[in-house]
Amino acid sequence: MEDEAIIALYWARKEEAIAETDIKYHPYCKTIAFRILSNEEDSEECVNDTWLRAWNSIPPERPGIFSAFLGRITRNLSIDRYRKTHAKRRQADLETVDIELNDCLGHYHLDEQLEDKYIAGIISAFLKELDEFSRVLFLRRYWYLESIHDMAERLDVTESKVKSNLFRTRKALKKRLMEEGVAL
Repeated sequence: MEDEAIIALYWARKEEAIAETDIKYHPYCKTIAFRILSNEEDSEECVNDTWLRAWNSIPPERPGIFSAFLGRITRNLSIDRYRKTHAKRRQADLETVDIELNDCLGHYHLDEQLEDKYIAGIISAFLKELDEFSRVLFLRRYWYLESIHDMAERLDVTESKVKSNLFRTRKALKKRLMEEGVAL
């Protein structure tokens, strides 16, 4: 079923919307959750919570890109669950990503920056200007929280190449944000 038809089901408050969303987007959302949580049960719960959150959000919200809307919900729920379950002994991946982005985003988390539409617009325009390889690396690392090792393997490059590309991209993003007057 097409996204517009699924969204129309939500607007009509038909429970079929959730079933259709699950059929089309379960693997996508499960992948996002599992990369963050590394736990099957927690990932499934986050995906189910995503459907509930979508049900409660539509209407009044009308997502422009349904997959991105669901991905954002899943990601935020998964990060919240991760932080709750690892409050005392945080594991490396999420913490490492926060540290990597701290230099170019200042004391804000990426999620907080993306909530600001002005800053989100700058980041979006910046990503569109990147070459495909750099954009893919940036999104896989900082949106999907994929490990450097996994990215290098998937793209058949060295970990060193991934790290250096991400470093240059973060540096360029910081420069762009500063040029646009964003206080870091």
